[in-house]
Amino acid sequence: MSLSIENSKTEALHFENVAECTLVDPEAEKKLVRKIDLYLMPSVFILYLFSYVDRSNIGLAKIAGMEEDLNLSSDQYYTAVIVWVIGYTIAAVPSNMILSRSRPSIFIPIITFGWGSVAALIGIVRHQSQLIALRFLLGVFEAGFSPAVIFLISTWYRKSEQSKRFIIFLTAGILSGAFGSIVSGAITSTLDGAHGIRGWRWLFIVEGVATAGISLLVHWTLLDFPNSSRGLSADEQKLAQARLVEDGTADRGSAETQNPSIFVALGKAVSNWRTWVLVPSYMTILGALAISYFYPTLINGMGYTSTAAQYMTAPLYLVSLVFAVPVCWFADRKPHLRGRLLVVNLVTGMVFFALTAGIRNYTARYVFLCFINMTIWTGNALGLSFATTALASVNRDVRAIMLAWMNGVAALAQLYGSALFPAQDSPEYLVGFSVFAATFAIGAVCYGVADTLFKRYPYKE
Repeated sequence: MSLSIENSKTEALHFENVAECTLVDPEAEKKLVRKIDLYLMPSVFILYLFSYVDRSNIGLAKIAGMEEDLNLSSDQYYTAVIVWVIGYTIAAVPSNMILSRSRPSIFIPIITFGWGSVAALIGIVRHQSQLIALRFLLGVFEAGFSPAVIFLISTWYRKSEQSKRFIIFLTAGILSGAFGSIVSGAITSTLDGAHGIRGWRWLFIVEGVATAGISLLVHWTLLDFPNSSRGLSADEQKLAQARLVEDGTADRGSAETQNPSIFVALGKAVSNWRTWVLVPSYMTILGALAISYFYPTLINGMGYTSTAAQYMTAPLYLVSLVFAVPVCWFADRKPHLRGRLLVVNLVTGMVFFALTAGIRNYTARYVFLCFINMTIWTGNALGLSFATTALASVNRDVRAIMLAWMNGVAALAQLYGSALFPAQDSPEYLVGFSVFAATFAIGAVCYGVADTLFKRYPYKE
């Protein structure tokens, strides 16, 4: 304990020294940011690619034979989908509490190996209870990843740099939805029957083993924190902290202020009103993200074969990039407009959800799904950068917990989101699209209120 306190005092003194040198050399800073990008962003991009594939491939497996082989009813499939959310919500905050007091370059590879192994085991399940148990464990292991990345980006980058990094990170989810469906279609069609194993089982086995394999490599590329990350020289570590002090993002003050007990930090995070403003706002976005589990089913219901439906899922994600990237670039140029951009984005999504509910033409509906996916992923990136910017001056440990709480509790919205597309509503799914239209309208109001409150009452320690 004395050693921990002494280290904390040393760290506090280091921050005070850094604070004296807040005039950051622009050229040196650009060089450092490029180095941070080179270490951090490819690692989290690749891991999120595998993470999103491992959590969402159940939708592709469903129409590739899993439903029949396991004799899954609509309710049982819904349970298998949402139990992942329950595991995720339970584990998100404890995971970030561990992360903030450990090394991300060790913690993240460990949980990645865990969820990859669990994902591969789903390929050998024999009945519904095994599927449900493994999906729960998958949620527990994956819970530590996205909140960890959200926290790391808020720890390494200035406020005006974060939207672009979040869309780079989330692009992995977009591309996994696009190319993951193509790869999954190839796996299920070419390996079906190999060694007497059905194609949908190979889907889980191949993708899970690949995830576990990649976890063994990322330890060497992931960054830890600005004051302690290997791969950076002492001068680069000092510069990394100085630019965040200049931006109002790094912790300053006494060691006790910077390093409270982790349970004191938990209490501060839960009692801060900003947490409870951000949670319902972000819920409206994450709830809609549950529709990704049903894209293959929705397209299949338009009259396409299961394999064709897997391939036709790809364009829904590819067109999202066309919209999300320039919007996030603009949001970093004008960070004070993020709240308003979120409101406009959610209103746009509301309109297309409503149009999909009201129009039955399959071609029009497919086009509307493209626009819906655009607003979901753009809103996700803007919602994350809006939160990290609003909480930039919050103590590091408290911020880690607040962001994990926002992400974990908001994930509960997928409980209702996943229940909105039962088989008996096929192919119109009027209730599902109508509810999402309403939640996006609520989200627009929530972010409008949050933007006003955060500007009027900025956080002060």
